[in-house]
Amino acid sequence: MIGMQDEPITRPERGGGREPGGARELLRVAWPLVLSNSFLTLQLTLARVLLSRVGTPELAASLSAAMIFWTPMTLLQFTVNYATTFVAQYTGAGQPQRVGPAVWQALHLAGAGGVAFLAFVPVTDSLIALAGHEPGLQALEATYFRVLCVAALPTLVAAAASSFFTGLGRSGTILLIDAVGLALNVVLAYGWISGHWGFAALGIAGAGWATVCGSTATAVLALALMLRPENRARYATASGWRLEGPLLRRLLRFGVPNGFVVALETLAFALFALFVGRLGTVAAAATTIAFTLNLLVYMPVLGLGQAVGVLVGQRLGEDRPDLAERTTWTGLRVALLLTTAAVALYLLAPAPLVELFESEAHGDDGEAVAALAPVLLRFVAIYALFDSTNVVFSFALRGAGDTRFVSAASLAISWGVLVVPVWLACTRGGGLYWAWGFASAYSVVLTFALLLRFRQGTWKDLRVLEPNLVLDSEPME
Repeated sequence: MIGMQDEPITRPERGGGREPGGARELLRVAWPLVLSNSFLTLQLTLARVLLSRVGTPELAASLSAAMIFWTPMTLLQFTVNYATTFVAQYTGAGQPQRVGPAVWQALHLAGAGGVAFLAFVPVTDSLIALAGHEPGLQALEATYFRVLCVAALPTLVAAAASSFFTGLGRSGTILLIDAVGLALNVVLAYGWISGHWGFAALGIAGAGWATVCGSTATAVLALALMLRPENRARYATASGWRLEGPLLRRLLRFGVPNGFVVALETLAFALFALFVGRLGTVAAAATTIAFTLNLLVYMPVLGLGQAVGVLVGQRLGEDRPDLAERTTWTGLRVALLLTTAAVALYLLAPAPLVELFESEAHGDDGEAVAALAPVLLRFVAIYALFDSTNVVFSFALRGAGDTRFVSAASLAISWGVLVVPVWLACTRGGGLYWAWGFASAYSVVLTFALLLRFRQGTWKDLRVLEPNLVLDSEPME
C-alpha cells in the first residue's frame, strides 16, 4: 500500500479516464487523506461517545474546551502546514533541493509555537471563566483544555513534518503516520476515560492525555520517515535544517494568512459553541452530538480539499493553471457526491446516530438531549453541502497562494453572519434554533464568496516561489 503511494505525483497519461485534472489523478492523491481524516473522525466520535457514558456535562465540555484550544492552535498549525504548498510548487518546478529547507522553516516555527502555547496553562481558569458557563461545566472545560495545551508541540511538529509528504503527493505515508497516532489515541482513550484494563477512570482528563500520546507518536514517526536516507539525499531533509531568513519570511507571508483563515473559522464556531453553552448543558450536549456527527462528512471532504490544494500547487509550479482549474471542479463533484450520501443519513436515520451517545444513567437530561439532537441534524443537512463546496474552493485558492482574500472573506462573513447574530440569539432570547440558522447562513454566504473569487481567475497568476526561480526543463516526477 505504502509503496503505491510513496512516490511524487507523476504526469498521468491521456486516455482511459486518466487525463490530467481528472478524477483518477485526484483520487490517487486524495484517498489516503480522506481515509486518514476518517480515522480522525472515528477517534473524535469514539472519545465523545465514551465521555457521554461518563456524563452529559463531560460530553458538553469536550466540545467547548476543544474549540477554545483549536482556535489559536489552528493559526499555528495551518501556518506551519502551508509548507505543503512550497513543497508542491518546488516539486512542480523541478527544484527538489529546496524542499527540505522549506519544511525545516516550518519545523522551527512549530517548535517555537508549541513552547509558547504552554503560556495558556497558568491562565486557563480565567480564560475558561470568560464563557460564563455553569461552574461544574467550567471545571471540566479547564481540565480538558489544560491537558490539551501539552499536545500543542507534538501536534505542530507533526503538521510541519507531514507537509513534506503531503506536498510530494505521498499520501500513503500520511495515512500510515496518522493511523499509528490515532490508533494509539483511541486505545488509550478507551482505557483512561472509563478506567478499563486496570487503569483509573480519568474521565475528560483521560481523553486529553490520550491525545497527547497519540500526537507525540505521530510527530516522532513523521520526523523519522522524513529523515530517511533517500529523502536526505534528494530533498535535503537533513542538510536543510538551518534558518533561512528570506524563505522563512515567505512562509510567514503566505502561511500566516492561511492559518488565519482556519483560525477565523474555528474562532467563529468556538464562539458559537460558547454562546450555545449559555443556553444550558442540554443545548451544549446536543450541539456537541450534531457537530460530531457532522464530522462524518466534513473530515473526509477536508482530506479531499487537501488533495485539491496539493495538485493546484503542483500544476501552478508547472505553469499549468488550466489543469489546476480542472482539478478543482473535479474535486467539487466528488465532494458533493460524498456529502449527499451523508445528508441522506442525517435526514432519514437520525435516531440511530444519536443513540450512540445516549446513556440510561443520564435521566431527564439524556432524554432531552436525545430529543433535541435529531432536530439539529436537519440544520447540519442544510449547510453540509455548502460547507463541502467552500472547503474545495478554499483549498484551491490557498494552494495557489490567494490566502489573503480567503482570510478577509472569512473574517467579514464569520463576524457579520455568524458570531454577532449568534451572540444576539443566545443572549437576547432568540434561542438555539436561531443560532443554528445563522450557522447555516454563514456556510451559504462564504461558499458564494469563494466561488466568485475562483471564477474571477486572478489566482492563476499567483506563485509562492522565488520570483527569479527558473523552471527546470525536466518534467515533474
